Amino acid sequence: MTVDSALRSPVNYSPAGKDVKALRFIEEMTRNVDFVQKKVIREILSRNSETEYLKRFGLKGFTDRKTFKSKVPVVTYDDLKPEIQRIANGDRSMILSSHPITEFLTSSGTSAGERKLMPTIDEDMDRRQLLYSLLMPVMNLYVPGLDKGKALYFLFVKAESKTPGGLPARPVLTSYYKSEQFKRRPYDPYNVYTSPNEAILCPDSSQSMYSQMLCGLLMRHEVLRLGAVFASGLLRAIGFLQTNWKELADDISTGTLSSRISDPAIKESMSKILTKPDQELADFITSVCCQDNWEGIITKIWPNTKYLDVIVTGAMAQYIPMLEYYSGGLPMACTMYASSESYFGINMKPICKPSEVSYTIMPNMAYFEFLPHEVATEQSELVELADVEVGKEYELVITTYAGLNRYRVGDILQVTGFYNYAPQFKFVRRKNVLLSIESDKTDEAELQRAVENASVLLGEKGTRVIEYTSYAETKTIPGHYVIYWELLVKDQTKPPSDEVMAQCCLEMEESLNSVYRQSRVADKSIGPLEIRVVKNGTFEELMDYAISRGASINQYKVPRCVSFTPITELLDSRVVSTHFSPALPHWSPERRR
Repeated sequence: MTVDSALRSPVNYSPAGKDVKALRFIEEMTRNVDFVQKKVIREILSRNSETEYLKRFGLKGFTDRKTFKSKVPVVTYDDLKPEIQRIANGDRSMILSSHPITEFLTSSGTSAGERKLMPTIDEDMDRRQLLYSLLMPVMNLYVPGLDKGKALYFLFVKAESKTPGGLPARPVLTSYYKSEQFKRRPYDPYNVYTSPNEAILCPDSSQSMYSQMLCGLLMRHEVLRLGAVFASGLLRAIGFLQTNWKELADDISTGTLSSRISDPAIKESMSKILTKPDQELADFITSVCCQDNWEGIITKIWPNTKYLDVIVTGAMAQYIPMLEYYSGGLPMACTMYASSESYFGINMKPICKPSEVSYTIMPNMAYFEFLPHEVATEQSELVELADVEVGKEYELVITTYAGLNRYRVGDILQVTGFYNYAPQFKFVRRKNVLLSIESDKTDEAELQRAVENASVLLGEKGTRVIEYTSYAETKTIPGHYVIYWELLVKDQTKPPSDEVMAQCCLEMEESLNSVYRQSRVADKSIGPLEIRVVKNGTFEELMDYAISRGASINQYKVPRCVSFTPITELLDSRVVSTHFSPALPHWSPERRR
């Protein structure tokens, strides 16, 4: 839908004022994609021409794309790590950017177990804010009346640290929520949250969740949309309600805040919201939540909800059935595509099926190139944003104002079409990611290392792991990693004890990256790792099954992650014992490894 067709919106919405300005901006950007991209790369190269990094490649003042692409190499995080580490350690010279690096945004990806540190400059916040400002004008084309109520969004800050040089290192959304742009945002009837800032900004996730849920219950008739960043986050909120509804109902019944809330800022803000007893609401919450069947619970408690605002693409697609169950089939809106490296684009048809979500890249956000995925080699020619082809898959490569040059983001995208002249992309997957519950991303090498480290404990008992695979269990809240092990036990009369196997689970968790461990310890978005020991010969059966479906016996390799239901059912039918991690792994904000 374009500005010209907005008057023919399916909801008969006539954009006005700020919405018209935003929609016209989208039209301008998407009709002049290549022109905008030339301008962006010229600006980046001009302002960063004196940086140590770009001078290394002898651009000699040239700001055109051809020279840039012929001289500056495509890189990964590991290639830039020495420069990033210098900045993190306090070097303030112009290494990557001519503008001062003001903070690092921590990527959910890792390098050798460490969080990746993405440099950012002050003006990047303005770019992010610009993309946010486009979301509601587009949504208003499809969903009417969002200015007549509020949004119940479960938003949280995560632990942050400082680099040795004193720069903040934190997730991109934590940076945004703590910014003045968010905390002092002007009143906008289309973006009114049920949660006060104090609840969102509380570092204690339990107090934050409790307060935000309580606000949502108190304002249940005003709520027009529910959301969280990830689908798993919204499911975790529903799980929290299942566990804590009695206490929440008691607060509503008495008009007093639970003693579990100790944060002074939350207590003060909640005193203006929880102002008196409401026995009728407390009785309603009790009558709904005491039921065993929670199907459609979202629309029972929040009857005016029009849609869910959550990311359900990529690894989050596994949560769609549970969201449909709890919401009674409400639409799920994926509104934007962004990462710690840069914000990229928006969904021009936000109320579409999850399987049809495509993001339109905004060409002013960064300089974009695309590495053909299936034929990617060191010599592969990268494709311009305006020149990608429908149906093909590409790996995203970006150049940013903050000093990332021809950086491989690791996202695999498929071109689904064009909005004007701007390509639209479906997010396919993260490159090389094996397991993911939420923001965690575990690749095959990390999983292999974790299995090897845990196996040492078995070796002491004369037992070894002869084969393994894994899958992300998301039917539980929170989800957790499941590892299937087939063991060779030297003395069948003395198999590994339950205690030893539990320690193996914990050792695996200790071996996984810091993002996983933070999710376990601080965010509580991942449950204890589980090892399921299967009967001997199970992996032979797995191979036989694959061959029966056409796999070559000569080329067969055990999959290190499985999701195909018949395979997980086969594995589960052969389980002889299950074991869970008995404790939390070690993690602290200061320890990035």
